[in-house]
Amino acid sequence: MKVRDKVAMEALRSIIGAIDNAEAADAGAAPAVEAGIIAGGVSGMGAGEVARRELTAADLVAVLRNEAAERRTDAGEYRTVGQIDAASALEAEAAVIEGVLADCDTG
Repeated sequence: MKVRDKVAMEALRSIIGAIDNAEAADAGAAPAVEAGIIAGGVSGMGAGEVARRELTAADLVAVLRNEAAERRTDAGEYRTVGQIDAASALEAEAAVIEGVLADCDTG
């Protein structure tokens, strides 16, 4: 990516964020709040920490497919209202993400 492909960089940053969000800890797994602890916390070093989710390869592919599909849908909506440049940018990002998916499928 030596040639600073702005569209590819934007798409890749976006999917990294989407993967990071998908790996977020499940709030339901957090320990119960203890009375008398500041800000509704729990006592003990690390007692309030919850492990992040670990995504499988299938989970990652699903995140990427969702990101590409979301861009295609949004691009269609932009085209409908005459925002051709915005639609083209989203379609280009979708193409980058679909390229990553194709690379995943081939190995």
